[in-house]
Amino acid sequence: MLNNLTDTEEGDGGAQSQGDSNPKESSPFINSSEAAAEKSQQYDGKNMALFEEEMDTSPMVSSLLSSLANYSNLPQGCKEHEEAENNEAESARKKPVKAPQLGTLMGVYLPCIQNIFGVILFLRMTWLVGIGGVIGTFIIVFMCCTTTMLTAISMSAIATNGVVPAGGSYYMISRSLGPEFGGAVGICFYLGTTYAGAMYILGAIELLLIYIAPKAAIFPLEGLEGAEAEAALLNNMRVYGTILLTSMATVVFVGVKYVNKLALVFLACVILSILAVYAGVIKTGIEPPIFPVCVLGNRTLVWKNFDVCAKTIETANGTVTTQLWRMFCDSPFLNATCDKYFTANNVTQIQGIPGITSGVLADNLFGNYYEKGDLIAKPTLESVEDHDDPLTNANRYVLADITSFFTLLVGIYFPSVTGIMAGSNRSGDLRDAQKSIPVGTIAAITTTSTVYMSSVILFGACIEGVVLRDKFGEGVHGNLVIGTLAWPSPWVIVIGSFFSTCGAGLQSLTGAPRLLQAIAKDSIVPALRIFGHGKANGEPTWSLLLTACICESGILIASLDSVAPILSMFFLMCYMFVNLACALQTLLRTPNWRPRFKFYHWALSFLGMSLCLTLMFLCSWYYAIVAMGIAGSIYKYIEFAGAEKEWGDGIRGLSLSAARYALMRLEEGQPHTKNWRPQLLVLVSTDAEQNVEQPRLLSLTNQLKAGKGLTIVGTALEGTYLANYEQAQRADQALRKLMETEKVKGFCQVTVSSNLRDATSHLLQASGLGGLKHNAVLVSWPRNWKQGDEHQTWRNFIELVRETTIARLALLVPKNISAFPSNGERFTEGHIDVWWIVHDGGMLMLLPFLLRQHKVWRKCKMRIFTVAQMDDNSIQMKKDLTTFLYHLRIDAMVEVVEMHDSDISAYTYEKTLVMEQRSQMLKQINLTKNEREREIQSITDSSRGSIRRKNPAAVTTQLSVTEEPPATSKEEKPEEEVQLIHDNTTPASPATPATPLTPGEEAQSPGEQIQRTWTEKCDGEAAKPLGVTTQEDIKDIFNMKPEWENLNQSNVRRMHTALRLNEVILKKSSEAKLVLLNMPGAPKNRTGDENYMEFLEVLTDGLNRVLLVRGGGREVITIYS
Repeated sequence: MLNNLTDTEEGDGGAQSQGDSNPKESSPFINSSEAAAEKSQQYDGKNMALFEEEMDTSPMVSSLLSSLANYSNLPQGCKEHEEAENNEAESARKKPVKAPQLGTLMGVYLPCIQNIFGVILFLRMTWLVGIGGVIGTFIIVFMCCTTTMLTAISMSAIATNGVVPAGGSYYMISRSLGPEFGGAVGICFYLGTTYAGAMYILGAIELLLIYIAPKAAIFPLEGLEGAEAEAALLNNMRVYGTILLTSMATVVFVGVKYVNKLALVFLACVILSILAVYAGVIKTGIEPPIFPVCVLGNRTLVWKNFDVCAKTIETANGTVTTQLWRMFCDSPFLNATCDKYFTANNVTQIQGIPGITSGVLADNLFGNYYEKGDLIAKPTLESVEDHDDPLTNANRYVLADITSFFTLLVGIYFPSVTGIMAGSNRSGDLRDAQKSIPVGTIAAITTTSTVYMSSVILFGACIEGVVLRDKFGEGVHGNLVIGTLAWPSPWVIVIGSFFSTCGAGLQSLTGAPRLLQAIAKDSIVPALRIFGHGKANGEPTWSLLLTACICESGILIASLDSVAPILSMFFLMCYMFVNLACALQTLLRTPNWRPRFKFYHWALSFLGMSLCLTLMFLCSWYYAIVAMGIAGSIYKYIEFAGAEKEWGDGIRGLSLSAARYALMRLEEGQPHTKNWRPQLLVLVSTDAEQNVEQPRLLSLTNQLKAGKGLTIVGTALEGTYLANYEQAQRADQALRKLMETEKVKGFCQVTVSSNLRDATSHLLQASGLGGLKHNAVLVSWPRNWKQGDEHQTWRNFIELVRETTIARLALLVPKNISAFPSNGERFTEGHIDVWWIVHDGGMLMLLPFLLRQHKVWRKCKMRIFTVAQMDDNSIQMKKDLTTFLYHLRIDAMVEVVEMHDSDISAYTYEKTLVMEQRSQMLKQINLTKNEREREIQSITDSSRGSIRRKNPAAVTTQLSVTEEPPATSKEEKPEEEVQLIHDNTTPASPATPATPLTPGEEAQSPGEQIQRTWTEKCDGEAAKPLGVTTQEDIKDIFNMKPEWENLNQSNVRRMHTALRLNEVILKKSSEAKLVLLNMPGAPKNRTGDENYMEFLEVLTDGLNRVLLVRGGGREVITIYS
């Protein structure tokens, strides 16, 4: 019987599994509620003060052992259902549940015997021997019994590896292979058990309508032939089957206690029937029973409506025709016109059961397979027939009702060896389940296998072949064939088998709903949750209703031979996964795998699994595919929609082993260029509430990755790990939630360090495992980096650029990340522009291709711009680039932009001057007093020559002003110069005396003040708007200001490049949906960090969406296949 499942395993302490909201059984381990209730008293008065701080998590050993001694694993099963029905609800709650008392014999052995012996033994075994022969049938029986024995060994190992609550195979498979496999196989086992009920009911109706009360047929068979007779029989089966199913379901609904009380009666019927068969076999050796078979020629006749097996008989009045004559002739007279075959052949009466000493075994060794409608003949008898003549009077002969072949016999026979789970299903009612289940199950399989194999030989040795092949006993006066062998009467078998099949059907209708209820209560299949409810006493009412409906579908098939292969599929799949579970646990050597049953081996489990798979396709390859498709569909449904469970299953262990193996293989070398894809480390920042500040960064990640490759989303927290553990956990949950929202498949990692710079560096170094490491870093452009209080942000950013360079990692920096599209947006048109200035390994080519795989960017077209210098042939460059893209299989428009050398504009000098002065200002914010004085000295020395003017002719495109050596004496400086330097280097007075600040200007940030100060004319007039160049500005190049002469000429050239490129990019790509651009490297000299940020700002100024890309120093795209 299948009772309700519980979710606790030994070892996980009875605590609720992650995502598991089901109530747990009582447990003696650490997190049990009983232990929690007594924690406050556990250490009182004990000399265990050393451990008193751990009392919240660790109970004392004495308390643990006491809980173990009182531990009861009896869930609410059939016993409690009976108590709930017989007692009032209040008294039932107060009455303690008695400890289970069933032993091996009553708890496992006899239930297995009852479930294994069934309808196939009584209704089909003799037919199987006749069709397949003794050798062929013995092979089938041996294969099936070997499969169940190997499965029982695997099941015993699993069942003795800790406490197995009631539920048997489903519990074992789900906890060993995980919720997906457990749910899929559990439902298959449920369907198998349900269709087994249909098979037993059909068997009972077959016994009733053919052997017990043929006249009870609603659709009479008299006078019908061929398809009409078959249809009438099937309709009778459907009607009576539905009536019997309704009756059985009502009995189960009223109370399972009636089924339990009748169980011993049904078991007694089974055992008495088998003993009657063996007694009959022994009697055949002494005195064979009289069961004649009438044969015309070599064709077996249906012994019905005639009494004498002869054409004529001699009487005192002469020769008289018999009833058999009248069946084949048109009149009872000797001169009548008769059937040609009847006239040409003799009628012979042979003994149907010649006996065990008759030697008939030799004739039955080999199989005789028939097509549907073939005549059941005895090959050793002579037959005169004309093959050209059509068959007449077909209803007078015994015919094959179905086409038979070896694999069909396998499918029909296998249900007779199922039922091995009966003991494990009752594990909650056993006194010692870990001892009783292996011993009782293996003993039951040994007993039944012995009976089956001996039956094959004994049937072949005792019964005539034509009788064995006569499925419904039509040639022996309509008797049950196995009944003809029984002693003292065929009715012992007929009545015994009828009640045993009814009992087996009741057992199926009792067990299947409880299995479905157990699956529903585990909440792994959302669609089945309603079936977890039932009556107040726990009876699974809804599950019983569904079971009856599915069972009815099997009854409507109405053919025992058609239903048997269906349930064979489901049982074989269940047994296959039991073997797989044992093999996996053994090979993975999980620490918790410690079965008390020692006689198992992974090779035996794999052999059992292989036999199950072989038998599935032997029985029916199309049924096997359908069953596997159902299981696969359920698996995927649970994977995507089911509740998350962590049961410590073997599949997780297998995943870990496979992951370890794959990681070890990845360590063997760098991936080939063809396999290169961005494995991203996404660096995000969180706010005070630990929420991600740049969610669009993960949207971009999804669009780049499309679920492929590795993604690690990391964030850094400042502080100590001990003090910030909860914040780290909140940040981790926030990252996981956002990754789920943005459909980013990957991992998240939170690092806590004393400062953010170190934490980010730790993420960069430690993320990934072995060969599964990131090769690219995605980080957003630092916002508001020009603000004085954000100086550390951009310093961290530049350090990150340096670290990715030294680590040979690619770097992707989206600017204006908030303007990037979400995953739900769609661009119906537009361009992705790539500005390929320097070669970086092909990253700029690969990224747009990857983006266009995503539905957001799919309709955008790709354009590639490259820059031609003075000496380059732009026409040839375009042709070469087009060819290169063709070989790369990338569709893109190509354009070569010519950038000729030009003079450096006054605006460039102004920009550079503002930048350098701002840099000085930012430096001074963090300098101490002594450092500030030394900095003043340094700036003074470097600007002594600023009052002299250089030769204007020295200013060219490649401007290189020779600076004079700085003076070393502070006293030699002019007073005005000292005042100027002092003003420029003091944060409190950033403006020159010539431009006093108004109260409104004083409120501006230092950066804004500096910008305004150094963009004003010397005479106090406001500077023209940026980008506005007049004729006077051009003349200013030849009248350079003293401040311009002192500028770092390298900065001037870089600013000039940034401005020129920005101007060209704005002209060509201002309407582009995304611009990808080479990212210059950070300066080697750290004193230019502030300028680097300004260069990048100028380079991307005016662009809406920019992705700055810096390659990792290796080729990432190739033209080869």
